Amino acid sequence: MTPETEKYFRDLNEMFRSDGWKILLGDIQASAVNVNSIESTKDEQDLFFRKGQLAVMANILNLESQVAAAQQQAQEEEDEADAQD
Repeated sequence: MTPETEKYFRDLNEMFRSDGWKILLGDIQASAVNVNSIESTKDEQDLFFRKGQLAVMANILNLESQVAAAQQQAQEEEDEADAQD
């Protein structure tokens, strides 16, 4: 991995370990319950807006596992390139 890529993953992993990140995830999870309620949906436009909100929330809630998978893939590619040398 390049030094920039290593720093990228290191900085993200540091953020994931912070109390602030855990608080943010808790707030998003609590909000997702309300946003996901069709009972309070006013019309079709509101339904699509809520769908977009849920997509963004899901991306944030899954970010840590997405980064871990990308980091593992980058490490495997580096290990494979080293083995070929």
